[in-house]
Amino acid sequence: MFKIIKRNILKMFREFLVYHHSSMEYRAKILTLMVSSDGEIDECEKQKLKEIACRIYDEDAERAELLVDTVIEYHNKIITMNGLDFDHLVWQVAKETKEARRFAQKIDLDLLRELHECAAEDEENYLFQERILEFLEELKEEYGKKDNAKI
Repeated sequence: MFKIIKRNILKMFREFLVYHHSSMEYRAKILTLMVSSDGEIDECEKQKLKEIACRIYDEDAERAELLVDTVIEYHNKIITMNGLDFDHLVWQVAKETKEARRFAQKIDLDLLRELHECAAEDEENYLFQERILEFLEELKEEYGKKDNAKI
């Protein structure tokens, strides 16, 4: 019971209580782009999300759980049209990458491709996710270079 209450408090006040919350939220937005592309999170995507979060934060299971919770929160906002839609999320990712170039290093295309495998049976969603991966790869190339850090 205490763990659930603690998790809910962390979710509500993550800006104040979570170390480097902006970095974690950026990662959550990228993952949300992939899982929300078809409007639902299936079991394969849920499992892959948990695995990816554990690999990103291998030393901190609580932070990994918070990352998954944040992805689900963003996804729910998109599908319920509660202050966020998919296009706005794409715009936010591009804007945050441009403003904080260090975030480009957080785009791990190999991990995202693992999540992309879940869409293999749905050709339309698979192609849409391909476009998302291309978009993220372009962001990483454009803003992730060392020589851009001076600008």
